[in-house]
Amino acid sequence: MLGQPIPQRAPARAAHCLGVVLLMTAVALPAMARDLPDFRGLIKENGPAVVNVRADRDNPMAMQGMPDLDSLPEPFRRFFEMPEGRRGPMPRQVPAAGSGFLISDDGYVLTNAHVVSGAEEVTVRLQDRMEYDAEVVGADQRTDVALLKIDADNLPTVRIGDDAELEVGDWVLAIGSPFGFEYTATQGIVSALSRSLPDGNYVPFIQTDAAVNPGNSGGPLFNLDGEVVGINSQIYSRSGGYMGLSFAIPISLAMDVVDQLKSQGFVERGWLGVAIQDMDQALAESFDLSRPRGALVAQVTEGGPAAEAGIRVGDVILGFDGQRIQRSSHLPPLVGATPVGREVPLTLLRDGDEITLQLTVGRLEETGALAAAELEEQNQGRLGLAVQELDEETRKSLGAEENRGVLVQDVRQGSPAAEAGLQPNDVILSFNQRDISSAEELLRQVENAEAGRSSVMLVLREQRTLFVPVRIPGEEELG
Repeated sequence: MLGQPIPQRAPARAAHCLGVVLLMTAVALPAMARDLPDFRGLIKENGPAVVNVRADRDNPMAMQGMPDLDSLPEPFRRFFEMPEGRRGPMPRQVPAAGSGFLISDDGYVLTNAHVVSGAEEVTVRLQDRMEYDAEVVGADQRTDVALLKIDADNLPTVRIGDDAELEVGDWVLAIGSPFGFEYTATQGIVSALSRSLPDGNYVPFIQTDAAVNPGNSGGPLFNLDGEVVGINSQIYSRSGGYMGLSFAIPISLAMDVVDQLKSQGFVERGWLGVAIQDMDQALAESFDLSRPRGALVAQVTEGGPAAEAGIRVGDVILGFDGQRIQRSSHLPPLVGATPVGREVPLTLLRDGDEITLQLTVGRLEETGALAAAELEEQNQGRLGLAVQELDEETRKSLGAEENRGVLVQDVRQGSPAAEAGLQPNDVILSFNQRDISSAEELLRQVENAEAGRSSVMLVLREQRTLFVPVRIPGEEELG
């Protein structure tokens, strides 16, 4: 009826629903918290085995015969003053700090090679603030692993895990001394596995998003079982600090280095004697691969294991010792970890067919290189360049073989050759696996190539060979 008050039931229902939601949330939050990892026990158990590593290096800025500061003009005086107004000669040694961890109760410590590189003195500080002079048993720059020894017994140690069991998304914990803040714990997940970095051809890095900063280097990376699965080694940063990309050396690789450093004082690695490059879509098409995969052989060292086994320039390595090679970066760690003198099968793609060769792995000399030639990425393009035959003097100066190759004189801007990445003074050695010894022969091969598909040139540049994919334009594209 008019004039009667309307019952106010809607707010009561809303309040009831809100109460139910809050109750459900209150119940759900503890359940979610129970599902999250609890790192407290892990940190208490393993923290005492994590150490701070200080490396004292000679100070290149140290000066002898410091001038009399009072005799210098005021504008120059501040360049020679010590911090906080102290005066005197600059310190002859500059300390650098990193992290490490104890792997045996008699004092063996694992850390990064770059932490102790060039150090005159190395000091290890434990969580109980005891300090020990450390001996560098050995360091391997290629893997960035160093083994130290302190004179002590009955020390706390970490447990070594199996990095092969890691999966992307697994929780991990890092402990170290970022910026000198000792025994700092940070957590994250495994972001990627077998990550290749430009200066780490022999290391399939574990990528994480655990916060790692300068000073964390050499510290342990733990899984949820409290086992070390990696050594925190590098970060990717545009600011010098943490940006969510951290890289750890797999512990299995590090422990192999440790065993060799203990037994012989150096690390021995396998060697193929080839330079390789990665396959992109254009190169894959040129080699009749359905998709980019494998490691393309761009150069074979004369007298090396690969040459002795019959590997040729232009072969695509698809498998090594039973392991598939999806990217060229997968090959160097596998070869490097293979015992010298071991015979292994290699699966190759040659002229469209898969073949298997037996190869005896050689020894990598420290002055040598394994297999990862740092080759520029080339863009597919359209042809358009001027070439000339090589005279004897030019051939010798460029390191070209007899009766093979033509010299690139000029590359027209915006031309197919320019788009393909060709440069003046490049030597074109072959086109679609056919040797080139004259300009006429190159022209004939290009004219016979199938339009609309990618062809491939083998180019000599600065004493190194690389494959360059080139897309041959059709008549309609030439205008």
